[in-house]
Amino acid sequence: MSKAPTRNPLAADDGRPTVQELQGDGVFAQAARRWWLREKAVKFNPDVLRKEFYEVLENQSFGLKSLLILENLQFLEKFLWPNFSEDASYVHVILIALMINVKRRENLPIWEHLESPASHFSILFRRVLHMCLDQSLQLSIRLHLLSFIVTAFQSLDSALVRKECAPLVSIAIWHNLSSEEIRNAQLDAYPQSRKAWRASGKRFDAADDEAKVRLQFERGWLYSMILDFLNLMYKPIGMGEDPKQVSLYCERFIELLIDLESQLPTRRYVNFLLKDLHVLTAIKLSPLYSSSDDGLIRDLHGMLEHFVYFSIDDITGMQLSQEEYRQSHNARLAKLQRIAFRDFKDKLLILALANYGSLGQPSDLSGHLADLTDGEMVQLCQRLGLRTSYPKSVIFGIDRAFLTDAVISVHLRRKTFQEQTKSMSVLPNETTLFDESFVRDGFYDGTRPLAIPKLNLQYLTVGDFLWRSFVLYRHETYYGIRQSIEDSLKKMTPKIKYPSMETSFTGFSKMALQINRPSILEVLPPKVGEEHPAAVRAEVSLELGRVSADVLRDWESLLTGDVVFLLAVKGTDEGDKMITNGGSDKVNPAEKYGIKYLRAAEVVSVMDSQGRHIGTGENKVKSSRGQVKLHLKLDAQMYQIDSDNVKAGKPDIYDSVNVIIRRKGRENNFKPVLESIQDLTQTDVLMPTWLEDVFLGYGDPAGATNLPNTPQKVDFRDTFLNWQHVLESFPDMTIESEGEVDTSNGPPFVISQKAPVATKPSKKRRREQMDETADVNSLGVSTYHLPNMGPYPIDQPKMNSTRFTPTQIRAIRSGTNPGLTVIVGPPGTGKTDVATQIISNIYHNFPNQRTLLIAHSNQALNQLFEKITALDIDQRHLLRLGHGEDGLNTLHNYSKQGRVESFMDNRARLLAEVDRLAACLGAPGAHGDSCETAGYFHQVYVPSAWNKYKTAIEEAGDSVTVEQIRDTYPFATYFSNTPAPMFPADLTVDSALEIAQGGYRHISKIFSELEDIRPFELLRTPRDRQNYLLKKEARIIAMTSTHAAMRRQDIAKLGFHYDNIIMEEAAQITEIETIIPLALQKPVDGELPLQRVILCGDHLQNSPILQNIHLKQYTSLDQSLFARLVRLGVPVISLDQQGRARPSIANLYSWRYDNLSTLRALSSQPEFQRPNAGFAHDFQFINVGDYKGAGEIEPQKHFVQNLGEAEYAVAVYMYMRLLDYPANKITILTPYGGQRALIRDVLERRCKGNPVFGLPKVMTVDKYQGEQNDYVILSLVRTKRVGYLRDIRRMTVAFSRARLGLYVLGRREVFESCLELREAFKRLLEKGDGRLELTVGEMYGAERTEEAQKVVMEGVEHLGKYVYEMTQEKVKALQARL
Repeated sequence: MSKAPTRNPLAADDGRPTVQELQGDGVFAQAARRWWLREKAVKFNPDVLRKEFYEVLENQSFGLKSLLILENLQFLEKFLWPNFSEDASYVHVILIALMINVKRRENLPIWEHLESPASHFSILFRRVLHMCLDQSLQLSIRLHLLSFIVTAFQSLDSALVRKECAPLVSIAIWHNLSSEEIRNAQLDAYPQSRKAWRASGKRFDAADDEAKVRLQFERGWLYSMILDFLNLMYKPIGMGEDPKQVSLYCERFIELLIDLESQLPTRRYVNFLLKDLHVLTAIKLSPLYSSSDDGLIRDLHGMLEHFVYFSIDDITGMQLSQEEYRQSHNARLAKLQRIAFRDFKDKLLILALANYGSLGQPSDLSGHLADLTDGEMVQLCQRLGLRTSYPKSVIFGIDRAFLTDAVISVHLRRKTFQEQTKSMSVLPNETTLFDESFVRDGFYDGTRPLAIPKLNLQYLTVGDFLWRSFVLYRHETYYGIRQSIEDSLKKMTPKIKYPSMETSFTGFSKMALQINRPSILEVLPPKVGEEHPAAVRAEVSLELGRVSADVLRDWESLLTGDVVFLLAVKGTDEGDKMITNGGSDKVNPAEKYGIKYLRAAEVVSVMDSQGRHIGTGENKVKSSRGQVKLHLKLDAQMYQIDSDNVKAGKPDIYDSVNVIIRRKGRENNFKPVLESIQDLTQTDVLMPTWLEDVFLGYGDPAGATNLPNTPQKVDFRDTFLNWQHVLESFPDMTIESEGEVDTSNGPPFVISQKAPVATKPSKKRRREQMDETADVNSLGVSTYHLPNMGPYPIDQPKMNSTRFTPTQIRAIRSGTNPGLTVIVGPPGTGKTDVATQIISNIYHNFPNQRTLLIAHSNQALNQLFEKITALDIDQRHLLRLGHGEDGLNTLHNYSKQGRVESFMDNRARLLAEVDRLAACLGAPGAHGDSCETAGYFHQVYVPSAWNKYKTAIEEAGDSVTVEQIRDTYPFATYFSNTPAPMFPADLTVDSALEIAQGGYRHISKIFSELEDIRPFELLRTPRDRQNYLLKKEARIIAMTSTHAAMRRQDIAKLGFHYDNIIMEEAAQITEIETIIPLALQKPVDGELPLQRVILCGDHLQNSPILQNIHLKQYTSLDQSLFARLVRLGVPVISLDQQGRARPSIANLYSWRYDNLSTLRALSSQPEFQRPNAGFAHDFQFINVGDYKGAGEIEPQKHFVQNLGEAEYAVAVYMYMRLLDYPANKITILTPYGGQRALIRDVLERRCKGNPVFGLPKVMTVDKYQGEQNDYVILSLVRTKRVGYLRDIRRMTVAFSRARLGLYVLGRREVFESCLELREAFKRLLEKGDGRLELTVGEMYGAERTEEAQKVVMEGVEHLGKYVYEMTQEKVKALQARL
């Protein structure tokens, strides 16, 4: 095993500054108060920067802790940038770069601080570029400046940055190519590049002398940086530069090259320059490459090579198929053979006649080239168009070995990204799980890059995105598995037992058990074309007789497909620790815990000792009584390798397996998800063409909206409540009535487009021109009467009662039309109601289309689904997939099984109605025996009876009467059981005719439903019925993003089809989890038939949550597609009126959104007019000091607690309950799981079993997003440093959960000084002075009198005593009543 990197020493205490460090007597804290944290401005002195800041930092080697202190003290915002000018010193520039880098490391907003004045940023950027090339600066300083450049190229969504970066990677850099012939050949191959080259030349010729100098510098900057980098790679050790700094600089520069290669706008011209300079070969042959201790430079070189030779056309941006990539490679080989045959026939004849397969192998091609002399080798490279020399400034020369490797590099047959992904294992073993490249990211501290891809603003192709996602999701998965295994083994404490030298386990973990050797039950022969077994089944016996009932139940509850891990563990002793010098953090985890082998296996079945399956149902036993047998499916490929090793004389690893480890169910779904991504990389069509460019981040950001197939007329049914609502919904448009519109009537309303919608001129990818769309300023509105559907209450349509705002209407209208709709829904703005109405409109307007609903959590999906069931949508068209269906608060079961049972129940009910109808019509026979006999009955009897009635009415003509209609109506007897007479006495003839028609519609619907049920009658197995339901019958299908990823292959194989997809909580779903649901169906004629993609979310609230925070910091794996589309400038509709919270509470977070206001109707509701009983304020911040001498504590890593705040929160809750506040109206929130556990413990002690108090819901902030309650008590916990609460998105979620009352417990000085939180806490601190203010003599629900007396709580002890006295009085009062 290789040695793990050294952990950052700051990691132990989080590295973030404490309040004491920011407000105490530290050097920087004092300097901040002296120079910028003061009321009266002080004149800027440039010398101060050097003496008080730069020199101090330099003496500390620019340590992260000091930089974080300065960043928290707003060094950049309040001192560096306001005083920056064209004459600023190089020290000033370096300090700004350092602050930008630390902000990037902390994932904080950066460029917004440098926007004004914009000219100053251009000066700063130009200074940094020049200083990067200044050899007189220390390499450590240039490293920080290089990091600034890396950050800039990762921020191309900022126009400020993009303007400065673009010239550095423009076509003008081709001036640095090795020859004009090579450049012309490339320009001839791409006419559009020739045009850009000419434009660049004209721009240079037209420039003045000063501008020409600037243009020359820009086109030569990257070239000079590359040459400088190559010199460092080859510089002998001891020639002036610190080897560690050289290594760090070179690693960072390769990261820059990877970033440039991984985005098309920067790659387009850079890639050809890198190939021309033989950068890959130069890195590979350098001394630093071979001497890299932990292999990071080698891994970075591999990542760079992947992108340099990625299967894409650099100029057009079109992804090459595997066949096109193969043809491109063969064309290069053919060129080599032609040159070899023509110019070097005597020596390279065999090469000229060799097959392409052998020439693509390095050893074969190297052997062919060995016969050439050095001079001939140079000539060959020149004829191939390869550079044969570097400028004199380069300290190394291009020798024969270099040229040979360069030729091999160009002609090497590399795996495509599809082949790479397919070859990567999904299930880990001890080699992959603890490989250096995986373990390294667990120690990431920002000092060095990681050799893994990043998710950023743009991708090369959809396949590129999938490859990156697979690699990163695999890293995230393996990180979680490592954590689980390490945690279990740490608790089990494996030790060596003397003198037997056997391993014993002195501890216990409920997630792991000691086992004996697994028994191999079955090895199936390989499938055709494969070498490994088709399947390997094994049995493991578990001894669970001594564990608790909960642990036993957990092991017995393992599901088929769950992944467990079989380990061979060797115990450790003190001698082992001495060998590692006690440095446990520096040891690879596999060595640290004695892991010799690791194999993954899938659970097939869980049985008792008698071989009976455990569970509920027929032929199953409820419990194993402690003796469990697991049947497992082993990793067949690894089993074959292990078997081959045994045959070669190596030990059988299964003899030494002694531990089995399981993981929690929610953490253990990685295998199907990884397999889904892996499978998608092999697919050519992953999303509709109209969406692809926008997804990749190129072309017109509005290119996926206002599609040509937008319907001219849409029935909005009950979206509008009345005519006035229609007028209010389109304040900027002219509304014209079409036909006779009775403005006194209500819905339905049909909206038509009066102006034509422009069509797109072309669908060329990455077009630069903007499509013009016609201005639509007028709408046509028409209405109609909904048809009578029958006389029973069930026949009456369900109508929407929400009065949607104009912005909500715009979102509903956009979502109903084809294309991409992005809806930003701030807290309480009704985005779920909007999504629900969109679904209803699509359902009624496009009856042949199917809609897929996706949400991140079961809770959010169920909330959306419950609202859908309340709409006028036939329940037989609704389906909820996944285990979360149990949480639905609905009358009916919407799971696959529940829907099938519902169909069969409806079958019996409807067939009974057929029998009743047959009896009423006097039709003898068993018509209600089956759907088939019912269909025959309908064909023979029902239309004829109806036609006879219609003929009689038509013959009566205008003289027809209500009595005649009633007497002639053939179904009068059938409808004799209606709640009210079907034909009341005061009816008009027209009304009577419509009622009669409604009755016939009711009967027709019976037979229509029976026809839909008939396939379920014919299909006999539950599985066939459920699959038919999903494939054919359901029109609105809901599932979580996780379920979609896990079941993608199964769903796609069924031939599942859908036309629309709506995602709730889209800002909380990672990009890959957003894309997988788009690909649950197979293409039709080479195109996915998806017509609408509707994303609802809020990127200003929480982002997706990851286990590995290092991946989040470096790769942006927590990036959602929703947030990225917003960054790209895709048109969004931001809902702008909230109806959840009091205006005063909403004011705490409304500043984060543009024009977020409160619905006027909210203020008229009594609960919002009434003050909170017993509280002086509807919201308040309560400053909680140390309790029993302590503030926050961290008993274990990331398990933060604060006893004082926990006691205070429970005391406030008890106080509210004593005032008769309902317990279900109160929620206690906290950002930390440790504090949640502590609050629950305090509640158990104070309130459990006492009916006066009961128990409230206690949740973490992250888990409570999407929910709300009337009253929220929020414990912020932190008393030393802000921690991850500095992310204003999390605080926005916390503040926006309360409707009527919000009471925040925290340490004032910690939060109010934080720049990101300042505005929120400025508003929060407006009420009170930090002490809880109560009012006396009020009870919940009562009105407040003007004489209400206030009382101030001095602290938690005071409040506790106050609540205790109130409790005693309450108990006495209750006893008196009894």
